[in-house]
Amino acid sequence: MIVVGEEALTLIVLIKLFLNNPFIRLILRCATKKARCMYQDYSREHSILYHALSKYSGIDLKCSIGVEFLVDLIDIIIKFSITILNGNDRDVIEMVRDPAIRRGVESVLRSIAVHGVTKPQKFLTPFMVVWNFTNMCNLRCIHCYQKADKPLPTELSLWEKLRVIEELDELGVASIALSGGEPTIHPDYLVVVKAAAKRGMYVATATNGWKFAEFDELKKAVDAGLRYVEVSVDSVDMKKHDRFRGVDGSWARAIKTLENAVKINLSHAMAVTITKHNIDEVDDILDLAESIGVKRVVFFNFIPVGRGMDIANMDLNPIEREYFMRYIYKEMKRRKMEIYTTAPQYGRVTLQMSHGGEAAPTHFVVRGDIVTASIAEFIGGCGAGRIYVALQPDGTITPCVFMPIPIGNIRQRTFREIWYESSILKYLRNREQLKGFCRKCLYRNVCGGCRARAYAYFEDLLAPDPGCIYNLRRYG
Repeated sequence: MIVVGEEALTLIVLIKLFLNNPFIRLILRCATKKARCMYQDYSREHSILYHALSKYSGIDLKCSIGVEFLVDLIDIIIKFSITILNGNDRDVIEMVRDPAIRRGVESVLRSIAVHGVTKPQKFLTPFMVVWNFTNMCNLRCIHCYQKADKPLPTELSLWEKLRVIEELDELGVASIALSGGEPTIHPDYLVVVKAAAKRGMYVATATNGWKFAEFDELKKAVDAGLRYVEVSVDSVDMKKHDRFRGVDGSWARAIKTLENAVKINLSHAMAVTITKHNIDEVDDILDLAESIGVKRVVFFNFIPVGRGMDIANMDLNPIEREYFMRYIYKEMKRRKMEIYTTAPQYGRVTLQMSHGGEAAPTHFVVRGDIVTASIAEFIGGCGAGRIYVALQPDGTITPCVFMPIPIGNIRQRTFREIWYESSILKYLRNREQLKGFCRKCLYRNVCGGCRARAYAYFEDLLAPDPGCIYNLRRYG
């Protein structure tokens, strides 16, 4: 996942405040066209917007006269807007030197050029694709949404996987998160990581930590282009974790992987699926993370799908979840470490507990400034089908890894066609379509409810989220 920093937030608020102007949107629409420019000793075809961001970052490039005029005009608009916001131009320049950030900003600009600023924002391109790389897994987790075990006979070939990378690159996707199954044990893993990184995508991996417990294996992945690793730890009790994961020794190897990530200074997180199984261990889990040197802990919403359907009674009830979210917010302040949850209600909780002074526009940042508060409704809440989609091992696309609704397969249709034409995705992008209290909630645009949870409980992706305290009567 791309962790949003201060400079990125400044650039996003710039986009929101200044780039909804009809004249500037006209310029942006012109700049969404692709053009070829020379970058030092090689040429690259990309949108004019991307070339403008590249030049703004200090990269020397040569384009045709017409393209160069638009490139310079866009850079002037960005620089002027940053000045008006009292932002730091040098910090923004440093940020957009990262090609993945350039891709992400390009995606936002292209979307605003077509749709204007909307609440929540409509995106022309998914910001991230979560790719269940394989069904192969060396563990047997009792909560696995994928029912991972052996590889499927219908999984994409290496050639098809590389074609996926080409499609995502052409579409302008900024980030891919490789999950599974267990992606790191698949023989194609490093080849695909390298191919995506070479094209400027931010490559993340969710792992059980088994393979990366070997320092050299993690180093190989980093050398190939891995930029973020999320390691699953479900208890401070080794035996309890191993029972949950189905294989002895899995806890020790997960902890070792986190230690390796800290040692190599790789961006990372401890990922914890929060259930009744470990709700009494939150303090101990955070203590464990601090003892390793982990700076970020992400508590994942448990959704009863896949093998998780067999342990649906482990799901937190709305009261437990509300207390938990409020508790980790206070702990984040006390411990001064990053502590987040993927429950979209966390956006509401941060606003309420800070009396409007802070906001959580994504699952990965809580900030107390006008910049963050102003974009909470712009990008906040459940991102399924709106900011990201899931790609299954056989090429099937679903709105979310926790929402097993096939909306197309890249073997039959292009990724672009599925993203633009799916009626399911169109429903998810329009929160006027939500039902029950989720539709009329004042926090709809910073939350929207977990659509996967609504589907898991009611087989209706627009139903009220039964995990929210405001929908308590819908729970159970």
